[in-house]
Amino acid sequence: MNFKSLKEKPFFKIVTNIYLLILTGFVIWMLFLDENSYLTHREFNKEIKELETWIEYHKQKIAQDKQTIQKLQDSLELERYAREKYLMKRENEDIFIIEFDTIKK
Repeated sequence: MNFKSLKEKPFFKIVTNIYLLILTGFVIWMLFLDENSYLTHREFNKEIKELETWIEYHKQKIAQDKQTIQKLQDSLELERYAREKYLMKRENEDIFIIEFDTIKK
């Protein structure tokens, strides 16, 4: 099998087609080597998903805080919150804090 007979085969003609070679080079360049490559876009999409999760978490926290602020408009609720969260007390009142030991003996 010499070069001329190999050159006449249809597969060799397709593979050595100049347009196909240029197109293959262009596709490889765009997928892997370019600044806007597929790999870069994949990383950006991953980062976007993480940021959307972060935004959703903070929206939930904001909703919880708005609900807490709404509850604290009531003076009794405000007093309860101050007692539980900041251990505040009324005059002539004693508070006992009981901590449980979680270590088994």
